[in-house]
Amino acid sequence: MRLLETGNHLVALAANAAAVEVVPAYPITPQTQIIEKIADLIAEGKMDAEYIPVESEHSACAALVSASLTGVRAFSATSSHGLAYMHEMLHYAAGIRVPAVMANVNRALGPGWNIWCDHQDSISQRDTGWLQVYVASHQETVDTVIQAFRITEDHSVLLPLMLNLDAFVLSHTYMDADIPSREEVARFLPPYKPLWKLDPRKPVTHGSVVYPVDFSETRQSMQLGQESARAIIEKAADEFRDMFGRYHGAMVEGYMLDDAEFLIVAMGSLAAESRVAVDALRKEGKAAGLLRVRFFRPFPIDEIRKCCAGREGLLVIDRDYSYGMEGALFTEVKAALYGHGSEPVRNLIVGIGGRDVTYELIAENVRKAWDGALDEITWGDAHVTDAHEVTRELLCEFEELLDQ
Repeated sequence: MRLLETGNHLVALAANAAAVEVVPAYPITPQTQIIEKIADLIAEGKMDAEYIPVESEHSACAALVSASLTGVRAFSATSSHGLAYMHEMLHYAAGIRVPAVMANVNRALGPGWNIWCDHQDSISQRDTGWLQVYVASHQETVDTVIQAFRITEDHSVLLPLMLNLDAFVLSHTYMDADIPSREEVARFLPPYKPLWKLDPRKPVTHGSVVYPVDFSETRQSMQLGQESARAIIEKAADEFRDMFGRYHGAMVEGYMLDDAEFLIVAMGSLAAESRVAVDALRKEGKAAGLLRVRFFRPFPIDEIRKCCAGREGLLVIDRDYSYGMEGALFTEVKAALYGHGSEPVRNLIVGIGGRDVTYELIAENVRKAWDGALDEITWGDAHVTDAHEVTRELLCEFEELLDQ
C-alpha cells in the first residue's frame, strides 16, 4: 500500500505492519502523532495491540521493558526531554537485554525551550547500550522500523534499538512511501521467539543484585551483543532488499564514493541535504562524495576506515555537541581512523535547535575545508561573538526587571 503521509504516521503504520503487540507511551512534541496514530489504529480495529497510556516517560520505558520480558513484541516512541526522563530505564532496558524498539523524534534539549531538531537528545544516551540508527527519508523510516525488530530479536543481539528521525524535517512533512502488508512483513519478520520469558502468574525477581564477581561479565555480554549486531544489520538489509527491492545501506550508505577525492560524513536529514551539496560540487568539477552513517551504535568502524582511506580530506557534520570537546560524530570518526590514515578531518557544527541548513552552506564549508581554510571545529551557522553579546544583553534586561 502506497500512501502520502507524515513521517510520524509512517512510523505508526510500520509498527502495525511489524505486528507490534504492546505500546506503552506518553505524549511529547514532536512525537505525539506516532502514538495518536497507533491509538487510532487500535480503536478502529486495524491493529491488534495493547496501548498503555502511562503517567510519564519513565513509566513508558518501564512498561516497555516489562512487556518485552513477557515475550511480546513491544514498541514505544518519545523525544527530547521525554528521552532524558527515561535515562535510568534506558540503562535497565539494555542491561536486562530486552529486544524492544523505540522511535525517538530528535528534538533539542532546553533551556531555552525549543521543539525543533538537533541530535543532542539521542547522542546524550549513546552509552546506555541501545543500538542507534538515524534515518534520512520517509521510506527508510518505514523499512527501518521493520528491520529493527529483525535485528534486536536475533538471539545473538537482544539489545533494544532506538530509531532516530529528525523533528519536523521528517516527522511532520508529507512524502509518499510504500507500507508492506502484515502478510508480506511476516515472511521477513517471523513471530518473536524469546529465549525465555517472565510469567505474570508465576512471578520471580529478575535483574536484582549482581555482585562484583559477576558484574563485568554482564557488561561484556552487552558489548558482544553490539558486536553481533553488525552482521545482523547487514543480513537484515540484504534480505529486505531481496524481498522488497529497497536498500538504504546497512551500517553506512555511500553516495558518489568511487572517485571521490573529498568526503562529507553526516547522519540523518543533514546527510540527505549533503547529497544535494555533492551534486552541486560535482557540477563545479570537484569530486566530492558522501558517507552517511546510519548506525551510530554499533559504530561502523571498519566501514569508516575502508571508505575514508586515501581521500584528500573529510568534513564531518554534527547536529550535536559534546561540550568541552567537539561534535560526537567527529570524535567517533577520528577514533576509528586513528592509526589507519592521515586524511585531514574537520568538524562542522550546524542545525542546532532546528536552524535551517542548506546545501549551499554545506558546499561552502566543504570548499573551505578542501582548501585548508576551515578551522578544525567550525560552528557553521552561529556567530559566537554575537551570541555572547546577546547573552549579556538578556542578562542586563533580566537584572533590570528584578530591580523593578
